[in-house]
Amino acid sequence: MIEEENDDLTNEQDEQPQETITRVTGMYKDWFLDYASYVILERAVPAIEDGFKPVQRRIMHSMKDLDDGRYNKVANIVGHTMQYHPHGDASIADAMVQIGQKDLLIDTQGNWGNILTGDRAAASRYIEARISKFGLDVVYNPKITEWQASYDGRRKEPVNLPVMFPLLLAQGGEGIAVGLSTKILPHNFIELIDASIKHLQGKRFTILPDFPTAGIADFSNYNDGLRGGKVRVRAKIAQVDKNTLAITEIPYATTTSSLIDSILKANDKGKIKVKKIEDNTAAEVEILIHLPSGLSPDKTIDALYAFTSCESSISPLGCVIEDNKPLFVGVTEMLRRSTDNTVQLLKQELEIKLKEHEEQWHFASLERIFIENRIYRDIEEEETWEGVINAIDKGLQPHIKHLKRAVTEDDIVRLTEIRIKRISKFDIDKAQQKIDALEDQIAEIKHHLANLIDYAIAYFTRLKKDYGKGRERKTEIRIFDDVDATKVVIRNTKLYVNREEGFIGTSLRRDEYVCDCSDIDDIIVFTKDGKMMVTKVGTKTFIGKDIIHVAVFKKKDKRTIYNMIYRDGKGGPSYIKRFAVTSITRDKDYDLTNGNKSSVVLYFSANPNGEAEVVTVNLRQAGSIKKLKWDIDFADILIKGRTSKGNLVTKYSIKRVELKEKGVSTLKPRKIWFDDAVQRLNVDGRGELVGEFRGEDKLLIITQSGMVKTVTPEVTMHFDNDMIVMEKWVPKKPISAIYFNGEKEMYYVKRFLIENEGREESFISDHSNSQLEIVSTDWKPMAEIVYAKERGKDRKDNLEVNLEEFINVKGISALGNQLTKDKVNQINLLDPIPFEAPKEVHADELEVVDETEVSVNDTETNTDENNSESKPNDLETDDEGQITLF
Repeated sequence: MIEEENDDLTNEQDEQPQETITRVTGMYKDWFLDYASYVILERAVPAIEDGFKPVQRRIMHSMKDLDDGRYNKVANIVGHTMQYHPHGDASIADAMVQIGQKDLLIDTQGNWGNILTGDRAAASRYIEARISKFGLDVVYNPKITEWQASYDGRRKEPVNLPVMFPLLLAQGGEGIAVGLSTKILPHNFIELIDASIKHLQGKRFTILPDFPTAGIADFSNYNDGLRGGKVRVRAKIAQVDKNTLAITEIPYATTTSSLIDSILKANDKGKIKVKKIEDNTAAEVEILIHLPSGLSPDKTIDALYAFTSCESSISPLGCVIEDNKPLFVGVTEMLRRSTDNTVQLLKQELEIKLKEHEEQWHFASLERIFIENRIYRDIEEEETWEGVINAIDKGLQPHIKHLKRAVTEDDIVRLTEIRIKRISKFDIDKAQQKIDALEDQIAEIKHHLANLIDYAIAYFTRLKKDYGKGRERKTEIRIFDDVDATKVVIRNTKLYVNREEGFIGTSLRRDEYVCDCSDIDDIIVFTKDGKMMVTKVGTKTFIGKDIIHVAVFKKKDKRTIYNMIYRDGKGGPSYIKRFAVTSITRDKDYDLTNGNKSSVVLYFSANPNGEAEVVTVNLRQAGSIKKLKWDIDFADILIKGRTSKGNLVTKYSIKRVELKEKGVSTLKPRKIWFDDAVQRLNVDGRGELVGEFRGEDKLLIITQSGMVKTVTPEVTMHFDNDMIVMEKWVPKKPISAIYFNGEKEMYYVKRFLIENEGREESFISDHSNSQLEIVSTDWKPMAEIVYAKERGKDRKDNLEVNLEEFINVKGISALGNQLTKDKVNQINLLDPIPFEAPKEVHADELEVVDETEVSVNDTETNTDENNSESKPNDLETDDEGQITLF
């Protein structure tokens, strides 16, 4: 028995199916493509026809289903949308909140969140919504809508809504699908309408984004919203006082909370210094940043742009769905297609209206014939339905020649449905008036169809008139200057050097302190053997023994000039050279000597403004040398590249080189321009030339509010919007002003000099009604007074006033002299009296023998490290070591 059971068990195992291996490569490929296609087409990317993603389209369709003019609970709308949308209620509610926050299609009620602060909306059961008037006007028309079955086949939903407006560009759109994404930035409502009209007129147009958070934006690299473009957005930051900054507008895609967090993080990292931050944001943004005393507000503004979310970059990507395929297209083409689609929808709408009006006219005409000719009496003797139809048809035939189509059986059936009461009260005149009105409407519709473009232009013009109020541009368009982070970062750490052992770093606190620096700075180091290196700030970095100079390196700095005397090799001649270091490879050793072993630097100085000192050279007593000591002026040496060999000083051994006399700058004054587009100073020749500035020169700034100050010009400076004068300050040239004194209600004239350099002062009275009328920095300014006409008197002739003769130069706080007792209508500044200003004389012009410029591209300045030979033909020495100038 046991053997039989074992045999049966073996047979059962043999009968079981064998395991098979199935390759799933094809399955995964199909599944991935199916899923990717679904996400792209049904979830993440909007359609070009109406600008909606599927969930947005279903929300708007559901709202139309529920629309009765009153607000509906959002939870109710979400539940209704789930009949069409195969996803959860949370995704529908979030999508609806996003539409509502754009304040275009949905009229909201309740707490819908705040795009400025990032606060979320209340729960969907607490907030309400209805379609806005604009939404009802441009989104819906069931007669020209193409319908399809919903996901479960129980209902009909629109394939696309007949949106007659560039809605996608107005709202913007963003989505991440599988394998692609889209990011279409929002544009200005009014500008889109204007661009659509220009397109219809055959004109060129340009559209740029406009963000609901306002702010400032640079669209110079927008690239029409295509891949590869970039938009830089900034917060609007203003200086309240010397210790307070105010952020009043924030960049797109940020909130006040995220912005403040980024500022606090930058402060914790030591990039900027902030004393306190106040967030007073409500309906409008107001973030107050309190600064420690002694900190530059201008520099802090740039630091906020460099190290916080006050400036960010947005990369647009125009991707839409067309014919169930993703299409990458720019915003200009999007607008063209949207406008052309609107024209076609308007045409369909007109054609449907025309057909409806013609049908109304046809039946109104039949009804009049039927009643006026009493054809209804012809059916009294008929006993069958066919007889009734035939009788009416026969009675109509003599009267229907003017109709535009044949009479059908359905028309006759409608005539039989007319009530006796209507027939008894029929008014022939009113019926004819109705027919005439329909004919006028038909003629108007046909005219619109014949002039479809004009009709479309009128349609867009109406939209702008009805809905454009309050939708003006919010984002200011401006071109940004790049902020150099190394120039605005707070020097939050200290740099030390161990000269003998050759180490630099921030952790060498027992060694020599060099300067304050930041963790993003580069450090330039020179050693006694004539080597140079630029390296990043670190805790402890080995450079080389016998360090002679350490400083923070400024890239492209042509004004810092290094003066050096070195001995070439162990017993070789000595050379003198001047050079600038503008660009390098980080952590690479550069040899500033002729490259021979045992070369040594005998004298070295770094001069931030190209100063040229006088040094005394002392030779060692050897042989028959007669002159052991003489002076060399570095001003006599041309500035060349760092690889230049230099000029021969002497072939004899130098004992020491001593500083005899500090020098002045040998560089030409620096030309400074003002670029009005970015409201910044620059040295690159952009904008209007302000002047040539030496180290001691100042910039004069006067504002419309009556404030004046002198400042050292820096490219990082910011300027107020009410600035009316910015020029090179001439200390001895008076400032002339005419202002209205609010307390005395009179015009006063004053002339004054700046008494306190670097301090901002007011030169008009502090009364709330006081205001500056005109200001001039001319030597002999002229003004014209236009008198107001007084009742019963003739208007006085205009009077020209020489302000130099009218009042002497007084203190800045002086009241001034009264201009006139008569009523003044206007005061104009005239051309000044010609005057030859006294020439400025500078110390460097008197002392410097020869002004030379930095010439990094000199033919003798080869930056190739392998080519160290150059011709030192500027200076030679005699047998006694004395330099002879040729």
